[in-house]
Amino acid sequence: MFFKLPTVRLRLILLLVLTGLPSAWSWAESATVAAASSLRPTLDRIAEAYMEANPEDSITIIYGASGRLTAQILNGAPFDAFLSADTAYPAALFEQAPGTSEPVIYALGRLVLWSANHDVKGLALSGLTQDRFRRIAIAQPAIAPYGQRAREALEAVGVWAQIENRVVYGENISQVAQMSASGAADVAITALSLALQDGLAERPYALIDDSLHEPLAQSMVVTARGQHNNAARNFIKFMRHTVAADILVRAGFQMPVSGMAAGS
Repeated sequence: MFFKLPTVRLRLILLLVLTGLPSAWSWAESATVAAASSLRPTLDRIAEAYMEANPEDSITIIYGASGRLTAQILNGAPFDAFLSADTAYPAALFEQAPGTSEPVIYALGRLVLWSANHDVKGLALSGLTQDRFRRIAIAQPAIAPYGQRAREALEAVGVWAQIENRVVYGENISQVAQMSASGAADVAITALSLALQDGLAERPYALIDDSLHEPLAQSMVVTARGQHNNAARNFIKFMRHTVAADILVRAGFQMPVSGMAAGS
């Protein structure tokens, strides 16, 4: 006796095979993914697309500052994969935590100036010395790559020393956006990916010249804990699929140049 698959189910299986998407035919599992705050809510949408293709798998995402998440993983936090806002933190995991996969760049981020109360369209970083910007929010450079790059850019244009006493810090880039949106800061140097989200997209932003700082190349790894977790491994593979790439590009990220090394 032969069992006939429903036509819709058969088409979905064929689509998964032809496109190379990980499918629900592999062992279904749950994975917990640590992710940089610049990916919220973009990564939620990617996870939804992944779980739609793999309905028996479950992906849980925990957001935070890349440096803070790295320290937690090194101290045994139960994360199966890690998507950072830079390449240095995943490289540190690869070197210090045996069993971690080799880092792979999945996207490039961009910095913008954004304000809830001031029109910053066309504003240059040198304009932050104006008296109207009494509180300037950036992410904490010690643990947040977007904060590191923000300080690099401010130093490159020669205004860091002038405005340092007006800088206020958020633990991560999402907190920086919230500080400016609430009026706790007059202006923020935040992620383009956040400036394009609902709640912030209604206000103009000024794109910061990315030649003023080191690239915001963002890389990912499967942690040592996640090496035998099919959901974690397949989700990281999915991040390199065109479905995930399209979602990232729409959210303001750029795709890495072919051959770009995660350790560069």
